[in-house]
Amino acid sequence: MCNSLIPAAYRAAGAEAEASSGRQKRPNYPPAPEPLPVPVMDNHTHFDFPNGDSPVAIGEALDAAQAVGVQGAVQVGTDLESSRFAVQAVDLDTRLLGAVALHPNDAPEYAQRGELEEALAEIERLAAHPRIRAIGETGLDFFRTEGEGLAHQRYSFRRHIEIAKRLNLTLQIHDRDAHDDVVQVLREEGAPERVVFHCFSGDGELARICNTAGWNMSFAGTLTFKNAANLRAALAVADPALVLVETDAPFLTPHPHRGRPNASYMVPYTVRAMAELTGTDLAELCTTIAENTVRAYGSWD
Repeated sequence: MCNSLIPAAYRAAGAEAEASSGRQKRPNYPPAPEPLPVPVMDNHTHFDFPNGDSPVAIGEALDAAQAVGVQGAVQVGTDLESSRFAVQAVDLDTRLLGAVALHPNDAPEYAQRGELEEALAEIERLAAHPRIRAIGETGLDFFRTEGEGLAHQRYSFRRHIEIAKRLNLTLQIHDRDAHDDVVQVLREEGAPERVVFHCFSGDGELARICNTAGWNMSFAGTLTFKNAANLRAALAVADPALVLVETDAPFLTPHPHRGRPNASYMVPYTVRAMAELTGTDLAELCTTIAENTVRAYGSWD
């Protein structure tokens, strides 16, 4: 962690981990990329998920992102604890907006404990905060959940859609191995006015569906992976007015740093890959992404 190109906040996190208990894992953050010519926003991140046992202060993390042209982020909830954190976080720094929800893999656990209805009610209460702009991440995940849990996932997803429409909030979707079913539920329930497919994982066919429906596609570091031909095909046909960018930090670190912890300051790696793949001028793409993000979530001001 001696590389001076690594933002100070993340160098400090590594030093703290190294100096403390030997059981802790020292984060190995990548170097900071060259700043973007026009600022963009990271529309999906998890500041409450530490790398190893060394959480990074939100203000310092956002400073590191801003230094490379990432001027804001959306802190995303996955259960009640992280959704409460999102509400607290957006009051700490104006560079943050928030999203609250029960992740599709968490919803069955709440249901099995008989707590799903109470949890959904609290999500709706938390969502009333003026800087909470999305219900997410919600959706379907057929990779980790099976059997009876899938019914609870579907029910929870439908309820989150209801909440998003009732409160006029953006719906931020987690879709893993469930493209057809996610689209079916959205059509059956009637999608909210603004929908974002977080960490878009579909192909050209799903991108065309999103184009027609006006649903945003948010690309993460996965776009840069060698085995992501489906994502590159999707980006090639995606309506530029619907394209967003995210980290899903601390996960999905873009190439060439895959396997190391991710952070909002690494968004430029993905944006540059997007510009190269689409043959778009980098500044033009950044401007488009920034405008799309404000349309999806509203102003950060």
